[in-house]
Amino acid sequence: MSHSSSSPTGTARGTRGNPSRRRVLGTLASAAAAGPVLAACGAPSSDTPDKAAPSTLATAPSKPVTLNILDVAGNLALTQPIIDAFKAKHPEIVSRVTTSTGTAPELAPKVQAQQQAGNVQIQLVLSGTDGLSAGIQKGLWYDLKPYYDAFLPGLMAGYQAPAASMAALAQDQAVELVWYPSGPLLEYDPAKVATPPTTTDALLDWAKANPGKFQYAQPRNSGPGRTFLMGLPYLLGDSDPGDPVNGWSKTWAYLTELNKHAANYPTKTSATMTNLAQGTVHMLASTTGWYINPRVLGTVPKSMKVAKFDNLTWVSDAQFGIIPKGVSNDELIAALRLIAFMLTPEQQAVTYDQGYFYPGPAVKGVSLSQAPAASRQAIATYGDPEFDGWISGNPIKNSLPATAQVTAFDLWDKKIGSTK
Repeated sequence: MSHSSSSPTGTARGTRGNPSRRRVLGTLASAAAAGPVLAACGAPSSDTPDKAAPSTLATAPSKPVTLNILDVAGNLALTQPIIDAFKAKHPEIVSRVTTSTGTAPELAPKVQAQQQAGNVQIQLVLSGTDGLSAGIQKGLWYDLKPYYDAFLPGLMAGYQAPAASMAALAQDQAVELVWYPSGPLLEYDPAKVATPPTTTDALLDWAKANPGKFQYAQPRNSGPGRTFLMGLPYLLGDSDPGDPVNGWSKTWAYLTELNKHAANYPTKTSATMTNLAQGTVHMLASTTGWYINPRVLGTVPKSMKVAKFDNLTWVSDAQFGIIPKGVSNDELIAALRLIAFMLTPEQQAVTYDQGYFYPGPAVKGVSLSQAPAASRQAIATYGDPEFDGWISGNPIKNSLPATAQVTAFDLWDKKIGSTK
C-alpha cells in the first residue's frame, strides 16, 4: 500500500510505511552479486567501462545469478510467494535470492551511492510511485523498453485499462507489477465516530470538534498519505489537480486549516494504524488495502469501519519492478525473467494476498476466484462489500507523474509538515 504506499504502500500501501508483516524478510547481501558490474555513474575503472545497457540480451544468463531485491513499498507482502516460486522453478536463472526492506526516501541516495562507487549491489527494486519518481529524476533506472518484445511481449495490452494508465507513469524505467484504486478513504473507530464525514467540509468540522484525533502520515513515505494529498484537488474542485504548484490553491488552503486541528504526521502509515488501534486517534486517511490488511493481521481491530467521500475520485496507486543502472547483463536478464513471471495470470492471482493492495492484479482477467483460498477467506471476512461498487461507480485518475509528485511532497513538507 506505500500502498507507498504507497502503497498498503504507501500504499496503498505504497512506499509507503507498511503494516507489520507475517513474513520474515531476509537481509540484503552485503557483497555485490557475482559477475561483472557496469559503472553506471561516476568515474569508471579501466576494466569496468561506463556503458549503457545492451540493446539486445540473451534469454537466459550465462550462469545462475544472485538477485538482491530491495523492497521500499511493502510489495514483498504480495510477491514473496511469487519470488519463491520463480526460484524453485528456475534454478538455471537464479542461484540465490535475498530480500531487504527500506523506505522510499532512502532508495535514491542508496542506489546512487552504489552506482558512483561502481558497485551496484541491488539488482531489483520493488517500489511505489514515490521511490520510482525520485530515481527517475536522478536518472538511476534502466530504460526497459528495448526488452519488452523479448521478455514482456504485449505488456501494455495485457494491463487493465487503469493499470495501463498508471504503467505509463514509469516512463519505461520500471514495469508495473500490481495496481489498485487506493483512495482517499477515511477509516474510523465507530465507537468514537457516530457519523463519519463524507465531504471535505464535514471532515474539517469534525477535526475542529475533535482536535488531534484525525491523522495521516507524511505523503513522501505513505500510500494513504500521498493518496489523500493527491485526492484533495479533485474533492475540492481545484483548478488543475495535475499541477501542485499553480493548480492546488484550494488544497493548500484546506491542508493549512486542517493542520491546525490534525494530529502530528508520522513517517509511516503503520504508525497511524497503531494510533487508531490504541485509541490515540479516532480517524485517519486510508485506502482499500490499508483498511483490509492491518485488520487481517490483527494490528487494527476488526471493528474499525471505512467511509468514502460523496464525490470521490479514486487516485490510483501501483507498485513497480525497477532495475538500477549498473547491474551485469546476466543480472539484468534474470531480473527481467522474474518480472515476466510475476505478470503471468497465475502469479497475479497471488497478489490478492490478504487485501494489502486490494484488488491487486494489474493484468486483465484475473479474478478473486483464482486467488489462493487464504486470500479469498481474508477478503470475505475483512473486506468491505461496498468496495467493488465504489470502484466501478467513481472515476479513477492516475497518481501525479514523477516530477510533479516529488514537487508535491516538497511543497507539503514545506507548507504543512514543517509546522509540526
